Amino acid sequence: MADDQTFRLILALGMAAFLPVAIYHRVRSQASRETLDRRQEGLFVLLTLRPLGLAAMGGLVAFVLNPAWMAWASLPLPVAVRWAGVAVGVPTVALGIWTFRSLGRNITDTVVTRREHTLVTGGPYRFVRHPFYVTTALALVANALTTANWFIAVTGAAALALMVIRTTTEEAKLVERFGDDYRRYMARTGRFFPRLRSAPETE
Repeated sequence: MADDQTFRLILALGMAAFLPVAIYHRVRSQASRETLDRRQEGLFVLLTLRPLGLAAMGGLVAFVLNPAWMAWASLPLPVAVRWAGVAVGVPTVALGIWTFRSLGRNITDTVVTRREHTLVTGGPYRFVRHPFYVTTALALVANALTTANWFIAVTGAAALALMVIRTTTEEAKLVERFGDDYRRYMARTGRFFPRLRSAPETE
């Protein structure tokens, strides 16, 4: 239990660093009051992604508030493995903040863009097309290991899988919106992993 309290404090500090930045940029992105049609994600993703994401986040928050609340789903991980989760989490917080700052008002939580949306190719978007999803994957690893909790791992992995599935629709919408500019961006930038060299622009 002493170990749980240590990791609980570390996770709380990480959330305290990340959440204000995330909330600030989310609120700013809502300034236009434009309604987004989330149905374009597809019915299955629409009905499952957010509940799973909320379940994973709820488990994490419950652990931070009181690790005993999530003891029913605990895993017997060595302390060294849990510290490895912390090591993954620290740069993940930095990447998440960098991504939010780079995207600015262009942030949405779905596959469609706002009328004033611009194509962002700087910051972490210079290296991968979906740094938010990379951040989510790293956060999943960090949180699951640090909490040593299978519920957080399973619900988080399911939500991440749905985000990856949704990416195909998202990119089709971006091609529809930005045309050849986005096609060229796709040709030179990997989806989730940096490219060592650019692919042909017919991708």
